[in-house]
Amino acid sequence: MFHAVLVFLGFLAIVAAFLLAFLSQRYWFARAWRFAGRIHDPAWRKRTRGALLAFVSAVGLITLIDVVRNMRGTVSRGSWWVALLGLWLSSSIVSYLFIKIVKAAEWISYRVRGAYLSRLGATSAPPAPDEPVAHFEGRAEVRHDVRPDFRLEMINHSRRRFFHAAGILAGAIPFVSAAYGFASERFRFGVRQVELPIPNLPPGMEGMRITQLSDIHIGSYMPVAEVRRAVGMANELNGDLTVVTGDFLTRKNDPLEDCIAELSKLRAPLGVWGCNGNHEIYAKAEAEAAALFHRYGMKLLRQEHAELRWQGSAFNLIGVDYQRQSNLDGTPAQMLVGAENLVRHDVPNILLSHNPNSFRRAAELGVELTLAGHTHGGQVRVEILDHRWNPAQFLTPYVAGIYRRPLYAPSMLTDEKIASWPIDVGIPAGRSSTIYVNRGLGTIGAPIRLGVPPEITQITLRRA
Repeated sequence: MFHAVLVFLGFLAIVAAFLLAFLSQRYWFARAWRFAGRIHDPAWRKRTRGALLAFVSAVGLITLIDVVRNMRGTVSRGSWWVALLGLWLSSSIVSYLFIKIVKAAEWISYRVRGAYLSRLGATSAPPAPDEPVAHFEGRAEVRHDVRPDFRLEMINHSRRRFFHAAGILAGAIPFVSAAYGFASERFRFGVRQVELPIPNLPPGMEGMRITQLSDIHIGSYMPVAEVRRAVGMANELNGDLTVVTGDFLTRKNDPLEDCIAELSKLRAPLGVWGCNGNHEIYAKAEAEAAALFHRYGMKLLRQEHAELRWQGSAFNLIGVDYQRQSNLDGTPAQMLVGAENLVRHDVPNILLSHNPNSFRRAAELGVELTLAGHTHGGQVRVEILDHRWNPAQFLTPYVAGIYRRPLYAPSMLTDEKIASWPIDVGIPAGRSSTIYVNRGLGTIGAPIRLGVPPEITQITLRRA
């Protein structure tokens, strides 16, 4: 029953998304059609509207061809068209929502004002947002049988101008922001230097450097040339160990081998290691990714571990496939099932797990350091009234950067409950498990980044 409810809710969400996309595109087409209708010359008006219809038809045809090519597996290096289409859809839908929010606020404002004036016994209620207004000698005159008070008339005119300006601003912000995030920030790769104190770190591992890449998403939004550039930047860091924490591609026919061939150019004394992400599951490419890693001289760990040694000190490197948060019947899934046999207690453990929500279970098992990705840092981060808003915060408490919780702490306890736990729960004092969540290189959904630049991370281990 619970699974059926979840399936139904998922279906409703998909229907709502398609409906929103349809309504937004209909809105923008209608706006363009009305704009063309303002052309005084009949011939030019007809030509403009014909060009608009031809353009919309061409967009639909190209999109259909691209979908068919993708289904046949003939899209080999990504499509610039898909990137532009994703940019338009994301920005136009958000702009449409913002405009409708302003319109709703305007409607409520007029209704509240009208109710207030009615209670005061006013001779005339203020005009509705769409009521015609005539202008004479710089002032507004509402076409009522009974002309309202001049002061009320001017207030209504000012309110109308305010909401009109607010609608234009609300509609423009998503387009301007998306254009900036597309053209400027999405390929502005940056190096983030991080120092992490690790409990029981052997003296030989003090200062060991780990280079991490994540969420590459090669394809329409991420050309091969940009992956090559990121690999070059990573090699300049001269890390001792290099790891790639999943999502090499986005969809089935993205050029997975091209991505892994570029990653094989990474250089590190301890080698290049990786784990699968959720998009490898969606593309049914988990085994293929592991085989390609092996072919190109790297190792992708799938519920596996390996002992590595650095300057005479050993540590345990663990890698798992993407950890689902719910089972097919909708019940919460136990993460890191079987990983108990991969964790060692005589040497430090480093876990590669694409999903950062596996962190609580990893800490409970005694893993000292987890390296994850998946969130892209939210891709977009904005600050509203001194509050930072990030879409990833609705999916996980581990959005980006460093997080800690006590080693061996029960995974059922949230971080907040552990911080205020009133009794002894058997957690060793002074020892913590750490996760670093990489913001990733690529993008999904919308090909933009705002306030969350793509990153290449170098982690330096320190003795706690």
